[in-house]
Amino acid sequence: MVPASEIAAATRKALIKAIVFQGLLAGLLLGGSGDARWVAAWLLLAVFVTAQLAAFREMKRKPDLLVERTTLQPGTKSWDKLLVALLAIVVPLTVWMTAALDHRYGWTGREPIVLAAAGFILIVLGVRLTQWAIAQNRFFAATVRIQNDRGQTVVSTGPYGYVRHPGYVGMLALTIGTPLALGSEWALLPTAVGVAVLIVRTALEDRTLQAELPGYVDYTRRVRFRLVPYVW
Repeated sequence: MVPASEIAAATRKALIKAIVFQGLLAGLLLGGSGDARWVAAWLLLAVFVTAQLAAFREMKRKPDLLVERTTLQPGTKSWDKLLVALLAIVVPLTVWMTAALDHRYGWTGREPIVLAAAGFILIVLGVRLTQWAIAQNRFFAATVRIQNDRGQTVVSTGPYGYVRHPGYVGMLALTIGTPLALGSEWALLPTAVGVAVLIVRTALEDRTLQAELPGYVDYTRRVRFRLVPYVW
């Protein structure tokens, strides 16, 4: 049982992080672009607000997961601290600012509406898949570590019956969809860096789980692919 004080502290941290995230996103997109009427930016903000509210509701039903995800826990792999900083801070901020400046100065030009629509579809699908993974996996931590203190076991239900890291599949879809939704070809450059880092993190996490989590090797024999069925 998680103490009520820890749940309260985790709730405050989660709310503060959500507010900071939305503030940064709005500031970089609307401020950087100089266009308060940028429809794509407002749509992206709306999608992310909705996604954060849904994730918060899900984690409130799993208070131990809420605490897990809002505090850097002992046992976190040292290499993952760098990768998380890149994926959660450096890459998103760079993508948003690049897209905003692209919108301001017209580097890309007018993007076909079908690409923007495809971008938002990818974002929504990525968010939904990540939410599904969180709902199925009470060990869906923010950093890579073996959660012996929480009795971590292999999860093979829901999306985990198709690929071993569905949360990362969702993140990939969201990452790739963002520059398309914002109409910026230039923002695809930092996006490519983010995709590469995410693939590296997937490989390292999978190797860690195979080496340290009982039952995971047997799971890999049943679910062969990490991210993309029949590819990898």
